[in-house]
Amino acid sequence: MSAHDQLLVVIDPVARRTDGESVRIAKDVLCGGSEAKICLPEGPEEFARALARRGPRRPVVVGDDRALLRAVALLHRDRWLGDGALAVVPVGASVQLAQSLGVPAGAVAAARAVLDGAVRRLDLLVDESDGVVLGGLTIPALRSAARAEASVWNAARSLVRTLVRPAPPAPAPPRPQRLRVEADGVLLADLDEPVDAVSVRAGRDGRAEVVVRRASDPDPVRADALTVTVSGPDFRYRADAHVTGPVRTRTWTLRPGAWGLTLPVT
Repeated sequence: MSAHDQLLVVIDPVARRTDGESVRIAKDVLCGGSEAKICLPEGPEEFARALARRGPRRPVVVGDDRALLRAVALLHRDRWLGDGALAVVPVGASVQLAQSLGVPAGAVAAARAVLDGAVRRLDLLVDESDGVVLGGLTIPALRSAARAEASVWNAARSLVRTLVRPAPPAPAPPRPQRLRVEADGVLLADLDEPVDAVSVRAGRDGRAEVVVRRASDPDPVRADALTVTVSGPDFRYRADAHVTGPVRTRTWTLRPGAWGLTLPVT
C-alpha cells in the first residue's frame, strides 16, 4: 500500500461512549480500505501522545468537534499542519463545526471521504498564545447578572416547591461592552462607543471577515483583515466550541491555507 493508505485512526473516548455503533462502522470502513493503526486513548494526554507518535501515517480523528479542535491545536503546535493533512469522521453530539467545513455527515460517508477524498487547504485564525480557531469567534454582550439571578432562583425554588410559586424574575438584558477593535491597524470601535457584539471569521479570499455591532448604530461595521486586535476591560469570547477568558487583549492573525483537511472530491 502507498503512504496515502497508511492511517493512524485516533478514536476519541467520548465518541466511544456516546455512539459506539458509529465508531464501529467507521473503523470497519477505514480498516477495510487501508492499512490502519487504531488508537484508543483514554484521555487528553494519551490522545496527544498518539498524535505525536503518528510517524508517516495520515492522522484520522474519530470524534466530535472538540476532538477535531484538540487535534488541530496539537498538530499546529507541532508545526506539522503546513505540510500534512488531517482527516475526521464526526461522531458525537456536537459535529456542526466539522460539517460546516465540508466533512460529510454519517460514519460511512465520512470514512469513505477519508479513503477517497482530496486535501483542501483551509485558513486558520491563530492568536498570540498559539490558540487556533477553525470556524469563527464571537464576543457577545455581557450577561453577568442574568446567570447569577437564574442560579439563585433555581436554588430558592427547590426549597419552596411545595408552597405557592411566585413568578420567576425576568432575566436581565445583555449589556454592551466597551472594547477597542482594530483590523490591520484600522480602528473599527473604541472604548467610548459600546458594542453589542464582535465577530471574526476566516473568509474565503485569504482574509478574515470582521463584524462589529455598535450599540448606538443599527448598521454593523465590516472589514476584511489579516490581523484583528480586541482590547478593553475583561471580556470572554467563544471560539468554535470553546469559551475563553476573561482576557484584556487578544490578537488573531489569519494564516491562509495553513492546514489541510481531507474532504470529498466534488
